[in-house]
Order: sequence, then structure tokens, then C-alpha cells
Amino acid sequence: MANATKATIDPLEAEHFGRLAADWWNPKGSSAMLHRLNPARLGYLRDAVDAHWGGDAGGFAPLAGRSALDAGCGAGLLAEPLARMGAAVTGVDAAPENIGAARAHAEAGGLAIEYIAGEVEQLGQRRFDLVTSMEVVEHVTDPAAFVATLAGLVAPGGLLILSTPNRTPLSRLAMITLGEGTGAIPKGTHDWSQFLKPDELIALIEAAGMHVVNRAGLGFSPARGFVIGADETLNYLVTAVHAG
Repeated sequence: MANATKATIDPLEAEHFGRLAADWWNPKGSSAMLHRLNPARLGYLRDAVDAHWGGDAGGFAPLAGRSALDAGCGAGLLAEPLARMGAAVTGVDAAPENIGAARAHAEAGGLAIEYIAGEVEQLGQRRFDLVTSMEVVEHVTDPAAFVATLAGLVAPGGLLILSTPNRTPLSRLAMITLGEGTGAIPKGTHDWSQFLKPDELIALIEAAGMHVVNRAGLGFSPARGFVIGADETLNYLVTAVHAG
């Protein structure tokens, strides 16, 4: 979901995702693809957290005592697992409808998550140990400004984790021609020209004063579904820390 600073929110993107809010938690609904992506993304995130903070890989609460921000949180598909990992979670999204759905779902599950409708810029001087933004940067009007804002919200010693589709012929075929063409992804969700190649996103991260410590591909296996690996052709994730 596209959320960002006042300078980067695209009102049409916010409206598009807002219309999907009521169906967000239906694993067979309009957000089914995100539900299928989530286990692989969570596995990558857990590995990054354990590697950075030296956690017990078998522990249930690797983020206990830490704060986390999910920028462009939608209805909370990532925010809720972060809370279950022990983090004090804040979720921000540009579509008020998404925030309404997120609050209701978290409350029903007994999770205390702070949800904010608006842009990450309004968080001001707050800092978070972990900042995540999954499948968001390709929806904003100014990716450089958005990444810089996210970097500024990462506390000293913290982590920034982003995921986004790569701008390749495969991503166009899979996500737009097939995904949106067959209705597996809601039509109008993506603008392929806005996708960032890994080197382009990494350049924005470095310009924001951060250093990429890990990157991985998010691909699809007919036998296993979405998997983390070396193939970045479809989608990829990056982990960054403050430089220096």
C-alpha cells in the first residue's frame, strides 16, 4: 500500500487501496497475493532480526523490548506478526479505510498496535528499532524522498527492511499481464514504469545515509510457492543499517 510523506503520497493510490480495505484479511480475496507472499517475507525478516541482534533463532519473541514501524501497513498483514514477535508496533497508511480495518482486526485478535492514518512524515522525531515497508516504494510519487524519510525514522543501531518488485520483463508479465489481467491482483494496482531495479533502490538507500547489509530475491516455485533465494528477477528485499 502506498503511504509516504506529504510530498510523496499519491491520492489515487491511497484511494485504490482504500477500496480494497474490507477484503484485505480474506486470504482468497483481493489481497490473496499478499497473503501468499507474507510467509516468505516474514522468514526473511526473522533471519535479518536474528542476525542483527543476535537473537535465539528458536525464540518466539525476537523483537521483545524493541519498537517497530510498518510504513504502508495496509490492514496489518505485517504489523500483526511483528507484534506477535514482541515488538511495540506502529503502523501508518495513507488510506483511512485500511487503518479502520487494521484496528478492528488487531482488536479482535487482542493485539495492541498503534495505527495512524496519514503519512510517515507526521511521526516527526520518533525513532524505531525496526522500520519495514513492503511493496510500497513502487507506489509513491517521490521514491528518494520516501526512502530518506524512512531512513530518518530508524533509530541508531536499528534496521530498515524494504521489499519491492524489480523492473523486469518477468515482473511485467507476472504482476500486470497475468496478475492483473486474470484478476489475481486488483486491476490498476501497479505501474510497471515505477518499479525500481535493485541498484536504483540501493542508490536511494545509500543517498539517505544507510548501508545495505543484505539483499535477496523473492521468487516463485510451483512446488513451494514464494521463496527467498538469489533470483531477484521478480521481487527482492534489502536490509540496511545506518552507515558509519
